Amino acid sequence: MQSIKVSASQRYTVHIGSGLLANCGEIIKEIIEPCKAVVVTDHTVEPLFAACVRASLAQAGFTTHLFTFAPGERSKNLQTLSDLLECFAVEQLTRSDCVIALGGGVVGDLSGFAAGCYLRGIRYVQLPTTLLAAVDSSVGGKTGVDLSAGKNLAGLFWQPSAVICDTDCLATLPHEIFLDGLVEAIKTGILGSEELFALIESGAIRENTEDIIASCVAIKASVVASDERESGARKVLNLGHTVGHALEACSNYSLSHGSAVAAGIAIMTRAAMALGTCDLQDAQRIVQLLESLGLPLETEYSTEQLVQAALHDKKRAGDTLTLVLPERIGSCVLREVNLSELSGIIDKGRGKHQ
Repeated sequence: MQSIKVSASQRYTVHIGSGLLANCGEIIKEIIEPCKAVVVTDHTVEPLFAACVRASLAQAGFTTHLFTFAPGERSKNLQTLSDLLECFAVEQLTRSDCVIALGGGVVGDLSGFAAGCYLRGIRYVQLPTTLLAAVDSSVGGKTGVDLSAGKNLAGLFWQPSAVICDTDCLATLPHEIFLDGLVEAIKTGILGSEELFALIESGAIRENTEDIIASCVAIKASVVASDERESGARKVLNLGHTVGHALEACSNYSLSHGSAVAAGIAIMTRAAMALGTCDLQDAQRIVQLLESLGLPLETEYSTEQLVQAALHDKKRAGDTLTLVLPERIGSCVLREVNLSELSGIIDKGRGKHQ
């Protein structure tokens, strides 16, 4: 097992290893006195892992209640949030109780937001069961739900009390869901570690999953420690996400997060190369790695559709938007652009030089 400390407004530890769900109760008991715990999960994860988690919590002295909802991004909305908050109230949770988020990014984002809202904040623990949640969304305290206008437009920063990542859960993932997480790991390598990128590039992914997760978590923990509320440096973690979130919105969330971000990374990488920001060889390595994994490098949506969807990006401030551009593998730069420039930059990333 590997343990990584995250130093934010709430200090906590990310535990990564095999067989951790069966022992999650004892791990959580070290930081939270036995209490009521609402285990939040979706209909896909519930039959796989909920019984094990609840048994472990019960053995450690916790009293549990289960809340489940339909899987997928379409459930990450205000109605599901309201249902979850009402569940907390019916179960009479107090500030000494806690929430257990068992699942992927949607479960973690929704559970964390509900925990942060209820009674103005109660504790929650992340038990990520997907690679995407393990390498990215379970760490850093970003929580939220989608609005009809765009993704993650309602949310707050609310750090978990712990993250417990059982790598055995990843064996249950369909290939396309595993790829969603791998895209976030590739993103992390591009912005912070040539060694991580090269490890993924080597193809020895399944044999090194724990190390890949640990590397991603360590990089993200360092960024979060320096800029918890995304006022500056943390924006670098959004590489590929401005276009990626626009693609998800355009597709009405029928396109997976990983596929959308992969296309976003490819477009921003090609744009960075055209703008002279990124070295040609590194740009080619990035695009070739995405292509070798069968990930999309383009989209059927027009640049104008992408720009309109990107107007709801959280990194927008007035008439400007902060883009993340690769500089080389292991380093990215933030570039503030006027909204009037966005169409031209995306076109450059699509090979449409004006």
